[in-house]
Amino acid sequence: MSDIRLDLDRPRRLGFDEAIYCEGKPAPHLDEIIARARADGHRLLLTRLGEDRFMALAPEHRTALDFDPLSRTAFLGPVPPAAAARVAVLCAGTSDVPVAREAVRTLRYHGHGARTLFDAGVAGLWRLLDHLERLDGMAVAIVVAGMDAALPSVVGGLFPGVVIGVPTSIGYGVAAGGETALHAILASCAPGITVVNIDNGYGAAIAALRALRRDPA
Repeated sequence: MSDIRLDLDRPRRLGFDEAIYCEGKPAPHLDEIIARARADGHRLLLTRLGEDRFMALAPEHRTALDFDPLSRTAFLGPVPPAAAARVAVLCAGTSDVPVAREAVRTLRYHGHGARTLFDAGVAGLWRLLDHLERLDGMAVAIVVAGMDAALPSVVGGLFPGVVIGVPTSIGYGVAAGGETALHAILASCAPGITVVNIDNGYGAAIAALRALRRDPA
């Protein structure tokens, strides 16, 4: 496809690779992107790569990818050794884990470890309070939550570093596919919390990388 134009200069310009958003791209389109990257010796991070779409790829491309079906991410090429974690990734419930894992995998692709605390929602507040020490020494906390998305506000009142809220589309009725969670984080009374779009674990991880670049110590 002549309309494929990979942004190979992005690492020099911004410090992180282009991600290939796979949802909506047919398998032959993805095959061409992967083939082009392999031929040129470039790494790739693929996001929103569902298992059906992964299985539709050419066999030689499937075997070349490090694929994680839970986060729907895949790596092409070598991944640098993980630096000591400076980012914590928390999520409210296990239904939020796929989005949290997208953030963890994006960080890992870029050579950063992550300290995780899953199933820490405020409905069982002890699950967070009993493990607050896991946030010690972290520069950034990515906090993933659906329904009323109370967890980012709680973390924002306890953790002094950068807090990035990720609303998820999890929840009944008036949760409205994540819109309630998004509005709740935007309206948080904990000052200085930032927020990315619904289910955007990738975007949260990239925001964390930008923050770490400003404070590399």
